[in-house]
Amino acid sequence: MAGTVTHDPPSAAGGRPGRPLIVTEDADLLDDLLRLCAAAGATPEVHHTVPDRAGGWDTAPLVLVGDDAARRVRGAARRRGVVLVGRDQDDPGVWKRAVQIGADHVLMLPDGEQWLVDRIADVTEGVGRPALTVGVIGGRGGSGASTLACALAVTSAREGLRTLLVDADPLGGGLDVLLGGETAEGLRWPAFAASRGRVGSGALEESLPQLHSLRVLSWDRGDCVAIPPQAVRAVLAAARRRGGTVVVDLPRRIDDGTAEALAQLDIGLLVVPAELRAVAAAARVASVAGMLLRDLRVAVRGPYAPGLDDREVARLLGLPLAGEVPVEAGLLRPAEGRTPPGADGRGLLARFCLEFWERALVEAGAA
Repeated sequence: MAGTVTHDPPSAAGGRPGRPLIVTEDADLLDDLLRLCAAAGATPEVHHTVPDRAGGWDTAPLVLVGDDAARRVRGAARRRGVVLVGRDQDDPGVWKRAVQIGADHVLMLPDGEQWLVDRIADVTEGVGRPALTVGVIGGRGGSGASTLACALAVTSAREGLRTLLVDADPLGGGLDVLLGGETAEGLRWPAFAASRGRVGSGALEESLPQLHSLRVLSWDRGDCVAIPPQAVRAVLAAARRRGGTVVVDLPRRIDDGTAEALAQLDIGLLVVPAELRAVAAAARVASVAGMLLRDLRVAVRGPYAPGLDDREVARLLGLPLAGEVPVEAGLLRPAEGRTPPGADGRGLLARFCLEFWERALVEAGAA
């Protein structure tokens, strides 16, 4: 149970997240708070009363005061981000003590454990604006969606944005292969199959292979071809909390895991070759994806069948046009002496991706 009085912790010095502060002499309560901090990936500072050193009370991003210590901190300077933690659900005096110490929240264990883990993780990770998250899905097989997803991610990283490329298509062969990094060290999707609740965003980023200045979450070469939707939700939420951009390569088959991914997208790009059969197939994909994604746009890939151009394809699908995706030959893996899609920054595909990000980031800022 958590009750709110006011909100918002102070920013740490220099804008960097600091260590939570725990104030209590209750050994059992301290054990629980340390356990919750560990679950959130935080190492707290522990005191029995207000720290003597300058700045300890004032600069901690979050202060957890045990109910036993409320009297000892009563004279401390008022600040935001103070949580009074107790166990007695029936104690009416806890609200009075919370007001006396200027607490933002009153929290009772064990009911409020998940809320507290999330709050500790937020202040530890320095949560800011979530990543602009873009999903790419093929209107039909072989449409070039994976190539576009890689090119978008590589372009974003080349422009200096923190970038995570997520391979959500277990049958696609692996985006790490397309980027020439199938042997790179780091975790793949099966390692996160048991994830529930909250995944630490910093730990996620550091655990993944780094290729071409971006992080990649792809598949291994094992038999796992499905991730529970709860794990997809937890991992993508962690990826978004780091800010920057997230690019998701989506399968055309919309299962529960794909639905979770679609629900976290800001923009979806439906890649459609300019031919009538591809448009007909894409219409089916769009009808399902559009139920889960508000902003779905069509990216048209040539060559064009007679009577079709990019605007006509968009009109037939009833979707806004994101543009024409250029086709570049010879997009092979770096191990064969070639650069990955969009890596050199000079081709038509790289130009398309750069222009897309410029527009999307402006739109996101305006929103």
